[in-house]
Amino acid sequence: MSICHNLIRQFCGVYRNMAFSLQKVLISDNVAPGCAEILQKNGIAVETKTKLSKDELIKEIQNYDGLIVRSATKVTADVIDAAKNLKIIGRAGTGVDNIDVNAASRQGIIVMNTPGGNTMSAAEHTCCMICSLSRNIPQAHMSMNEGRWDRSKFMGHELYGKTLAIIGLGRIGKEVALRMQSFGMTTIGYDPIIPAKVSAEFGVDWMELEHLWPKADYITVHVPLIPQTKGLIGEKSFPQCKKGVRVVNVARGGVIDESALVTALESGQCGGAALDVFEEEPPTNKALIQNPLVVTTPHLGASTKEAQVRVAVEIAEQFVDAVNGKSLVGALNAPALANALKEETKPWVKVGEGLGVLAAALTGKANSQTEIQLTTYGGELKEAGSFLQAAVCMGLLKEQATSALNLVNAAVFNKEIGIQVNVSHQAEAPATLTAAVSVLIKSNNTTYKLSGTVLGSAPVLCEIDGATFVSAVVLSGNLLLYKSESNGATFCAVTCALKGNSQIMSYSSTAQTDSSMWGAIQLATPLPNVDGVKPHVKNVVQLTI
Repeated sequence: MSICHNLIRQFCGVYRNMAFSLQKVLISDNVAPGCAEILQKNGIAVETKTKLSKDELIKEIQNYDGLIVRSATKVTADVIDAAKNLKIIGRAGTGVDNIDVNAASRQGIIVMNTPGGNTMSAAEHTCCMICSLSRNIPQAHMSMNEGRWDRSKFMGHELYGKTLAIIGLGRIGKEVALRMQSFGMTTIGYDPIIPAKVSAEFGVDWMELEHLWPKADYITVHVPLIPQTKGLIGEKSFPQCKKGVRVVNVARGGVIDESALVTALESGQCGGAALDVFEEEPPTNKALIQNPLVVTTPHLGASTKEAQVRVAVEIAEQFVDAVNGKSLVGALNAPALANALKEETKPWVKVGEGLGVLAAALTGKANSQTEIQLTTYGGELKEAGSFLQAAVCMGLLKEQATSALNLVNAAVFNKEIGIQVNVSHQAEAPATLTAAVSVLIKSNNTTYKLSGTVLGSAPVLCEIDGATFVSAVVLSGNLLLYKSESNGATFCAVTCALKGNSQIMSYSSTAQTDSSMWGAIQLATPLPNVDGVKPHVKNVVQLTI
């Protein structure tokens, strides 16, 4: 019993891939003081160095394991490659266009933002832009500043009774809808993630883009700049809109094609635009920013004192929560790690990793021909496929990856190698178990099926190729696994071969199937090699989890 307890205690101390420590964080942009105060209060050293050149940042970043930026610092692949100790990058704001998320993911670096910190500020600014656009407020103000009284020149339009199309129905889009409904506007919208049932709850009639364009009097966008949204409003969409449609962008430059917008303004197809963000900042497209039908502001969507304090506090609190293994709110490239931080899922991540390590030991180096069928069983694992897939890949590629693997970059390396992974779920768990995971791997002309579960809080191996272990094998520490023709005689021969090399911590075996059985020995320390065991068995592998 004491051996079992020791193994479980050993397991409970190894969440290296799910939590981490931060010694020193660099803040490289102007962030409210509350950010540094919270980090320092939690034992994390902070240095603030702003307006660093790229070369200066590359040299400086090597001294830190955390980085916090706003929009000024460009965290390029070159910067990330130089950051040998970096574990986490935080954006005190929403967009991460200034961070190479793919490069960070490959290095296993978490990238997080503060998704709710500037919601109200951005929503309010959007509403202000819509109002300014409808009543020519900036143009009229400038006219009076210049000493003119051009009352007849600035005839406006009521918002009451008009239709506002909102593309992107997340936090900001929702708040814009609620506010503009108070003006008597009809709100319609599109979002590939938010379904019609949800948008209806805050008064937005969801529809596909081809149905949305011709109905809109005003269009506002609240989406990130990704390949699917670049030029979303442009030469293809403008002709589908009402003549004189007005467009608003307080999201990301490039979502509205600036060249197509100028053309639409000149032709009258677009009746006006309100822009806070641009393809190039500061903008150089004078034909756009000096157009009398265009209202512009210099990227002010999140520029309120309240928002800047909020995002500074939130990013610091998110760093602290991540370090403490509490949560990963705002993590953009670590869904598997975010799930793994939950207390109830941590042991299952170790099951997945352990099965992956064992699969690699049995089948050899994974390649583009490797196929994996991952199956989860039982209600509690219904949504576990994504993080268990990352965990299995982390274990499978542990010995062949070119850099340290974790739940952030395991999927990246898996994709680069070309391993095929299929995930499925079955509601009913195997007999006597409430939940289980199986990995069927085909690689290098060999096939194995491995099954595991959680007992108490310990990850365990239950079966190999349908042969069930009499007592489950804890997937932690040093494990010697072998296949042989008999039980007792082989065990004696194997233990003799181990004499003087390592202490046996525990032993388990399966019943004989097809004249063979599997044995598993937990060792205090790994063997120098398994040559002494090979003459007594059909197959033997050694692994450390």
